[in-house]
Amino acid sequence: QVQLVESGGGLVQPGGSLRLSCAVSGSFFSINGMGWYRQAPGKQRELVATITDGGSTNYADSVKGRFTVSRDGVENTVYLQMSSLKPEDTAVYYCNAAIRERLPIVRNYWGQGTQVTVSA
Repeated sequence: QVQLVESGGGLVQPGGSLRLSCAVSGSFFSINGMGWYRQAPGKQRELVATITDGGSTNYADSVKGRFTVSRDGVENTVYLQMSSLKPEDTAVYYCNAAIRERLPIVRNYWGQGTQVTVSA
């Protein structure tokens, strides 16, 4: 019932910028928090950035100062603005959301992933 749909991935040159979007749809009570993860080939999935319903954000050290996560509560959409991209940022990026489907139940949902490739 709950779906996370990502968009915005693609190929970008080093030093370039890209913005990822993740829209949440379906029937639910609220979104407690959202975040972005990424997984490079042969590596484990890692946390990139998170944002709470109150707007508090956290970032991985590797992306601080370059990435910005934001949230549109009205549209139930989270964004990841990526700047000064490096080849090591190349990965599949996944959106995550903690969804309260009903009062006592909170579940994590994942998007399908979107490929970001940073290469000259």
